[in-house]
Parts: sequence; C-alpha cells; structure tokens
Amino acid sequence: MARKLRLGIDVGGTFTDVVAIDASSRELLARVKVPTSHDAPEGVAAGIVSGIERLLAEHAIDPNDVAFIAHSTTQATNALLEGDVASVGVIGLLDGFAPLARAQMRFAPFDLAPNAPFVPRFEFVRGQRTREAVDRLRSAGVDAIAVSHAFAVDRPEEEAAVVDYARAQGLYATAGHEVSSMYGLRARTRTAALNAAILPKMVRTAQMTDAAVQRAAIAAPLMIMRSDGGVMDVREIERRPILTLLSGPAAGVAGALLYENVTDGIFIEVGGTSADCSAIRSGMPQMRPARVGGHRTMLRTLDVRTLAIAGGSMIRISADAIVDVGPRSAHIAGLKYASFVAPELFDGARVETIRPTPHDPPDYLAIVARDGTRIALTPTCASNFLGYVPESAFSRGNGESVRRGFELLAELLGGDARALARAVLDRATDKVIAAIDELVADYALDRRTLVVVGGGGGAAALVPYAAERSRLDFRLARDAEVISPIGVALALVREVVERTIVDPGPEDIVRIRRQAQDAVIAAGASPERVEVAIEIDPQRNLVRATASGASELAETAARGASGPQELHATAARMLRAQLHEVRRIGGTDALAIYEREVRVPGRFGRMKTLRDLRVLDATGVARLGLLDASLTQSTAGAAPESLGEAIESATAFGDVGRALPDLFVLHGARIADFSGLASAGQAIALAREELAGREPDAPIVILTSKKLA
Repeated sequence: MARKLRLGIDVGGTFTDVVAIDASSRELLARVKVPTSHDAPEGVAAGIVSGIERLLAEHAIDPNDVAFIAHSTTQATNALLEGDVASVGVIGLLDGFAPLARAQMRFAPFDLAPNAPFVPRFEFVRGQRTREAVDRLRSAGVDAIAVSHAFAVDRPEEEAAVVDYARAQGLYATAGHEVSSMYGLRARTRTAALNAAILPKMVRTAQMTDAAVQRAAIAAPLMIMRSDGGVMDVREIERRPILTLLSGPAAGVAGALLYENVTDGIFIEVGGTSADCSAIRSGMPQMRPARVGGHRTMLRTLDVRTLAIAGGSMIRISADAIVDVGPRSAHIAGLKYASFVAPELFDGARVETIRPTPHDPPDYLAIVARDGTRIALTPTCASNFLGYVPESAFSRGNGESVRRGFELLAELLGGDARALARAVLDRATDKVIAAIDELVADYALDRRTLVVVGGGGGAAALVPYAAERSRLDFRLARDAEVISPIGVALALVREVVERTIVDPGPEDIVRIRRQAQDAVIAAGASPERVEVAIEIDPQRNLVRATASGASELAETAARGASGPQELHATAARMLRAQLHEVRRIGGTDALAIYEREVRVPGRFGRMKTLRDLRVLDATGVARLGLLDASLTQSTAGAAPESLGEAIESATAFGDVGRALPDLFVLHGARIADFSGLASAGQAIALAREELAGREPDAPIVILTSKKLA
C-alpha cells in the first residue's frame, strides 16, 4: 500500500516552511524553506507554490500520496495591523426599529494602524431598495460590501439576497450572519465590515494557491488554518477570511497539541523577533474574543500573548550596564548573530551603539568587524555561551564566537563575560516569566503538573532558562523549528456554531450540537470521528458548539495502533512517572485510561491523594488529561441513569449554588465533552443523541471532575 502524506505550510514573516508528515506514523519525512514572497505580484501565494513544487520535486513525492494539505497565513493579521485593506461599504437593512438599528449598525471610524483609519461608507435602506444601495456603493468605488440586518441571526435570507446581488455585480461581499450567529448588532456589523476589508486580497491569494495545488495533481482539497487551531476548506475564504486571524500562532499551538501531546502546559513559540505564549489545559487550547483596533469583534481566537522578545533580540546598554533586551531584533537591523559567525571576525572588532531604525533610541549594541560586518549579541548567543542550547537544537551556535563576543562587551562595560550573558537572559526572560505567570493565574493551571514546551527556531534561547528560573518542567519540541507547519499538517477540520438563547433547554442544546456536527462534515471532516464540545454561558445567554474531526482523505490514512506495552510507556512519560507508578484503570475498545496517584497539600497542612488521568487512543495520542477525576464504567443502554448518578456525586455546592462537574463520555474512539452545561438534563439529552445507534450493551466510560462552586 502506498504511503499517505500530510503536507503542512506555514507562511511566516521571513520564510515559508513546507513539511511532509507520514499520516500513519506522524514521522517528519521532508521539509523545505523558501523566502516568503511579500513583494511578488501574486503575494504570499508565490512562496507557497514555490515551496510545494520544491518539496514534491526534491523529495520525489507522488502527488497521489498526499491525503491532506493545508497552510497557515499571517496575511489577515498583517493586513489589519498595517491598515492594508480594501475600501468597504456597509449596507444596513432597516425595518420597524429603524432609528435604533441604524444607531447600532453605524460605528465610528477607528485606526487599524497609525495613520491608517478604517472608514467604511454606510448606506441604510429598507424594502426593495437594496440593489440601488449596492449600485451607489459600487459607483463610489468601494471594493467590498458588508451587509447587516438586526434579525439576520434568525432570518438570514435578506442579508443573503443582498450579498448574492453584490457578487453578481463583481463586488466582494459578506454578511453579518456569515461571520457570527450571535446577537450583538454593533459588534457583528463591525466584524462583517472587517471581514469585507480583507476579502479581496485573501480571496486572490486563496484562488492562486488552490489553482497551484490542482496543477500539481494533488487530489486532497486545500485547507487553511483557522484562528482557533483547526482548519477549514480554502473556499471558506470567499465568505469568512477573518477566521484566519492569528492563523500563524494557532499553527504552533496545534503542533504542541498534536505532535507533542501536551495536555497541561504553556507553549512558547520563539522566533527571531517575537515570542508567542499560549496555555493548554486538559488538552484544549484556551480561547478569547479578538479585538481589532481596540474594538470587540465576534471572532474567538487562541489566547496568544505576543512578546517583543525572541532569539534575535538586541542588547541595549548604558555607560556601564545592560539596560534592556529588545524589542528590536538583529533581523530588522540587518546584523548577524555572534553565534553564527566565524570567531576570526572578532579579531580587531570594535563595539558601538546604533539606532537599528530611525525611530529607535541610539543605545542598541553592535559589534563591527574589521571588514565591516556588523554583529549582534542576542539571547541566542547568551544561551549558547552559558550552555543552555542542546547540541541538536536549531539555534546551536559557535561557542568560541559567543565567548569572544561577550568578552568584548565585558571590556566595554566591565565585569565578567559570563555574568553579562546571564544578565542578558535575566532581562529577556523577565518578560517570558511574566507571561507564564499571567497564563497560570488566568487559567488556574497547576504549576506542579504543567510543562513549558518550547517551539520555533529560537526556543532554546529563552525556554530552558525561563523554566529554570520559574522552577517549572520544560522540554523543547521535536523539530521545534518547524513545529508550526507540522501543526498545520496535523490539524483537524473545525467549525463553531454559536447561538444566543435565554434559558436553553435540552432540545436547544441537541439542535445546536447537530448544526455544528453537520457544518464540520460539510467542511470536509469524516463523520465517524467528529467530536463536539458544548459551552454554555448563562450570564450572556450564550450556547457554543465546537465540532472537530479529521478530513475524509486523511482519515483513510489513520495511524497504526500501538501495543499495550508501548501505550503504558507513553502514559508513564506523559504522567512523568515510573512504569510501576502508572496503571490502566479502564477504557473502551479504542481508548485506554491510565492513572497515577499524586500527593498534594490539602487543608490544615494535611496531604491528600489525587488521581492524575490520561486518556490515550490506540495510536498513543493523548486525547484528554484530568486531575482529581472519577471514573464510572457503564453501557450505552444504562447511560442516562449512570450519568445522573455520576453528576450528582461530583456536583460541588458553594456560596453561589451548584456547580456541575466537567463531564466526558467515552465510547468507541470518541470522547464527548459535556463540560460547561447548566443542568444534568442537558447532559443526559446530549448523551442520548451522542449514543444513538450504539448497542445497549456497548461499553462506555463516564469521567467527572469537580468544579469549585
């Protein structure tokens, strides 16, 4: 049988990386790196195409072996951050509440970037005059149209009709209901307008890239990375390009989840100019609403804390001390790293301070060789000098060069060269540690069990030292320098359905779950492996269903199964325990549950024992991690009664009333997440829906974990 491959493409600011992953073993088979083609007539699509062609040619890959292909992109983010957007017209559809609706849909201009205001043109119409509004906006020279109607969440037909007409007239167009099904007219209108602003550029790039994939005779449909860590069919760009915002950082987090099996930890992707920090809790990336230009949108993205510190950040000095590291990087200043130049360049070199750009202060350190080569000392150089960079790491450099570089700095500032290198890392990792502490606090992560995982080419420059100072476990990801394209290659198809419902009943929850499941299948996921997570926010009357699943073609290339001994060893590694400390406590025919007991301080200074669980699939991938969980083995037929008993026993009571536990139902290879529900009735209704078609005696497992009320 021919091997099946998953291709992942990460479009970065400087380089575009393309990798090929064996779909069965998840082994990295091939990689290429090409310059990102910002200035090409085709835009970044040219670099994507070049990377695909090189990968296929240099590694003799048969296009018929490609089961999955996807790419991430910084294009939407960059367009909004730089104000490089299309001119937009907003059509507000009015009815009986015209004054109120008009006020809600009209928003004030705001800056996307300095001296780059976002100023749409507004047209408010009712009845049959919508086509005239489209024609007026086209005559005024707008490139794209956003259509908004107060009641489109429930009745999208009017918005859809205007969008169809606008597209027929050659305009790019989008509608409020396409970007969000949530109530909140002003935020939904603003989100639709921003979506329209990036439509032309994003659609052109998507079409060129898709055409290149087809020319390469790759049968798998092209996917694109979403901001929530999943992928969607590239054709969705014609409706919702804004879903790719923060697609780049999302790729790295997907790599941490799917390639590194992180279940509880903080992932830090370190480049040359910046570092992205994200939290992973119980195997799930953490999300937050996106803001653009300081304004709320209806878009949920990964909670990524971007820091202006990285492997290439330059040192800033005063007369006798290091005062800061960054934010300017050696890449932007056009300097070479001391780590990666020959030691001979330091013969007769001098130290000076410079302005990397005209807007920077003149206190950035540069070493100037006799031949004019300009060299920077960076955190990468300091980590190499102090021995924090493993020999196998991408950022491993020349030890003699960094020693000589820091000795030159010591001659200028006085003191010991190694102490100065440590001062550089102290300054640099202060910023990383602050982000780690924020994420730990924001998501109530347990410092005793979390691991800091470093990705990106500069991971070894910051992560080992920051983890040592924080007294946290850490590891550098395998193939860290290409963890983002690996994450793209392994990502799942994802769709999110959100609804505003006051006091949702079980039938409402089931309906929304089905909608999410149908949507992700329509987007290319295999029906057999779709999983849906439900969240309910009673304060905002919000119900959210997130459906995920592998693509149809990729699912046919499922990874081979691991044996019992291999699974046991994998579980022990994930639980950071010896083999004899870990035991299998249950499972289904396709999922295995392992636990270790951990002793932690309890009330009044007494120690208590908790169960640390990991759920592994037959291939050794961690699907779920829970601390202090309870397990109930049952059957599909007895599920309603068993669920009720498990929920009751794990429900916490406190000052604010009942707090239902986190709740998961395992059956076959599926994990149904029923956490975040408001009542046992909702959970039981969803379980009936989930288990429909299962034989009554089919084994299931119920996992519960108490919440504090």
